[in-house]
Amino acid sequence: METRSTETFQDGGDEFSVICLRKFELSGVDNFMVWATDERVTRFCRFNPYTSREQAIDYIKNTVIPHPYFRAICLKDRAIGAISVTSNSGEDRCRGELGYLLAAKYWGKGIAARAVKMVASSIFSEWPHLERLEALVDVENTGSQRVLEKAGFVREGVLRKYVILKGRTRDT
Repeated sequence: METRSTETFQDGGDEFSVICLRKFELSGVDNFMVWATDERVTRFCRFNPYTSREQAIDYIKNTVIPHPYFRAICLKDRAIGAISVTSNSGEDRCRGELGYLLAAKYWGKGIAARAVKMVASSIFSEWPHLERLEALVDVENTGSQRVLEKAGFVREGVLRKYVILKGRTRDT
């Protein structure tokens, strides 16, 4: 896929109904910093809020750009969040894990659910080895749980003490 390739989704007529997903570019670091420095956004992420532009550039250059499926969620061609799918390996190759985040200013507007629907509707044709797309969500992250439900995901259970997040064992 080309660097500038995008997928567009529109439903309804409000200003938040047209979003696109595109690959990240280093030129988008300032938009990235808007959400990556926000403690509300990173609360349930494995990383702490970014504190410098250089730190963000390093992450985008060395992790985001080489990642096989890491996209910017864009509104009016401006990145307001991110969404990724990470394929498992070996015997678990049939599963992919979905992750996403969105600038707090855009929470509650249906944007994240639309982005999840876009990925869920295309990832299986892009990656034919996948048979299952899953998302692990902290039990306290009710907003993300709602996003997934709106996008058609089904809650299958709670994994007790499944992950250590910022030094604390968490249920997902």
